[in-house]
Amino acid sequence: MNYLEASIDDLEQIIEMRLEYIASDQGTIKTEDIKAMKEQLPAYFTENIGKSIFVFVAKDNEKIVSTAMLNIITKPSNPHFINGRVGEVLNVYTKEEYRKQGIASKLINMLLEFSKEKNLDYVELESTNEGYQLYKKIGFKDSKSNYTHMKYEL
Repeated sequence: MNYLEASIDDLEQIIEMRLEYIASDQGTIKTEDIKAMKEQLPAYFTENIGKSIFVFVAKDNEKIVSTAMLNIITKPSNPHFINGRVGEVLNVYTKEEYRKQGIASKLINMLLEFSKEKNLDYVELESTNEGYQLYKKIGFKDSKSNYTHMKYEL
């Protein structure tokens, strides 16, 4: 198994893994949504990979079997993020036949070391029930806030 940071040369497989992750997380996806994502994702990754999004992968031979993405977000400094740079973990996904082998743990640890090198203030994520124990074991803590997470659909 090879563990590395992916490049734009891995674009097709990165997109395939992103779509597999979404299907696994959300269940059935409408055909028109799949089509729209397949149209949007190549431009997104081409523009952002290696700049604001970093994709860590495990490859069995040349086939990507697991991913963990780090989205670096730049914000104006405040006492909670003095450097103004934080990380958001996305798309932690391992193909079913490769699970329970420590692959995702290795990728998350690579991602965290990279985050330290990039001098991020912190790294956060939203965990599924399935991934919760993995993240706790690595050292992530439940986040409590005086704020309520909200969004406005456009």
